[in-house]
Amino acid sequence: MDTLNIEKYGFNHTGNIFRNNPPGALVEKALLHKEGRLSRAGALCIETGERTGRSPDDKYIVDTPAVHDLIAWGNVNRPVSAEVFDQVYDQMIQYLNDKDLYIFDGFAGANRKYQYGFRVINEKASQNLFIRNLLIRPKKEQLKDFKEDFLILVAPGCKVDYKKLGLNSEAAIMINFEKQIILIAGTGYSGEIKKSVFCVMNYLLPQKKIFTMHCSANMGIDGDTALFFGLSGTGKTTLSADPNRRLIGDDEHGWSRNTIFNFEGGCYAKCINLSKEHEPEIWNAIRFGAVTENVKLFEDTRIINFDDGSITENTRVGYPIDYIPNTVSSGVGPIPRTIFFLAADAFGVLPPISKLDRNAAIYHFVSGYTSKLAGTENGVTEPEATFSTCFGEPFFPLDTALYAHQFGRRVEKSGANVFLINTGWTGGSYGKGHRIPLKYTRAMINAALNGDLDFVEYVKEPFFNLKIPRSCPGVPAEMLNPKNTWSNKREYDKTAKKLTKMFQENFKKYDLLLKPDLVLINKNSGYLMRYPFLYHLIISLIICKSLFSINALKISLYCDNVKFSNIKISS
Repeated sequence: MDTLNIEKYGFNHTGNIFRNNPPGALVEKALLHKEGRLSRAGALCIETGERTGRSPDDKYIVDTPAVHDLIAWGNVNRPVSAEVFDQVYDQMIQYLNDKDLYIFDGFAGANRKYQYGFRVINEKASQNLFIRNLLIRPKKEQLKDFKEDFLILVAPGCKVDYKKLGLNSEAAIMINFEKQIILIAGTGYSGEIKKSVFCVMNYLLPQKKIFTMHCSANMGIDGDTALFFGLSGTGKTTLSADPNRRLIGDDEHGWSRNTIFNFEGGCYAKCINLSKEHEPEIWNAIRFGAVTENVKLFEDTRIINFDDGSITENTRVGYPIDYIPNTVSSGVGPIPRTIFFLAADAFGVLPPISKLDRNAAIYHFVSGYTSKLAGTENGVTEPEATFSTCFGEPFFPLDTALYAHQFGRRVEKSGANVFLINTGWTGGSYGKGHRIPLKYTRAMINAALNGDLDFVEYVKEPFFNLKIPRSCPGVPAEMLNPKNTWSNKREYDKTAKKLTKMFQENFKKYDLLLKPDLVLINKNSGYLMRYPFLYHLIISLIICKSLFSINALKISLYCDNVKFSNIKISS
């Protein structure tokens, strides 16, 4: 039996090995081992067990001398020693030695110049099918000579001895950049595999001056690319799957000097309350070969009940991108003309669409705002603001300033228009107002893409440094200014001020207590004359500081991949 040279990983394997099996074979094996059931449309429906979402408290990065000064350590990027990693690795190898193993060799990065190979070894056929859907599937000639850059071991049934190792729980997600190995133990949630790949790409590519993004992307008939940044539940996947535009990718992209490129070969969409009427492309993609997580079936028909969130509101489906009929097969497009930030504002105070100047764009990119709804989580009784730096904080291992710098530079050079889209509430907060109709959101996005908003009059919004268009084709004019939709104007002002304060409090993590030993940079600095973009970035942040009543800003500047910390900003 061909062992595919897995002995080099420390295996003394006694089970069967299946490499890059087609969907039919993986579905057969998953059903044989009772990993899931088939829906009426043919999708493999699995349940992930106790963990129905990511386990951020169980994610670690191995702290080694080679990466110590690069990683932004903290609550998101938790350090773990190489010794603990090695013990978890050995435990997983021993656990997997007598199991049937499923190997998928594939790629991340549609741009061949920035492509990396990943070997994923699973104990479950269903998870192997999942990652087969999500990564870029190799051609026969590529598979013959495949060499991985990173190894990913996935073993949901392997519970780590966390008390002995000083970890948080029986689950562990560990990334070792030096050994180029990822470990995922004790959790059946397949999204951990996908997001670990994203973390790796967010570590490697920025060091090659590639801006990495948690966003979807699509392209119009004339080749105009649009990006959609947004956290879970904001409509990123829904709005980018437009029948009139071709989908480049739905979640993870890189921005090189002259291209946008997808990291993946598939899509990972939320299923809760999915409807054929509003999201036909995703609806029709949930068929044989797709893998759903934690959805419920009507027992008499085996039709998926998309409205059932009894297991979790975070119901998901993974499918190959070519299950969407209108896609860019290469996964590569030109640099964007239009960028959208999506926020599901449950407070109901953000405009449904507003235009951002460059300074506001940097501020809102770094803030990465959306909100949680009352009732969606235990203890949440009213809307809660959620801020995720760069719209994907859990997946960015390097310093925020690096990603902010690259974003600002790309926007400046491309001249792209940036819009903030509220896909949340209007006429009041959640419980009093109502969700902005999808048809109006699509109309506003189309207007921005078509250039219909380039020459309209804008009015200044007083709370968030936004510009609101006075008119937009296909949208009632009274909707455009959110204050107009509230019957109680005082309550609107009160709620808007409340959210503004939340923005301010969040941005304080970039504040800095002024100390005498900090470096003072001014316009005439020789260093800034050498790197004029840094001056423009600093000025942008000074403007944000004054607009949002920030006392001082803490920022680490990156230029030519050199980090300069503890910069005091002075106007």
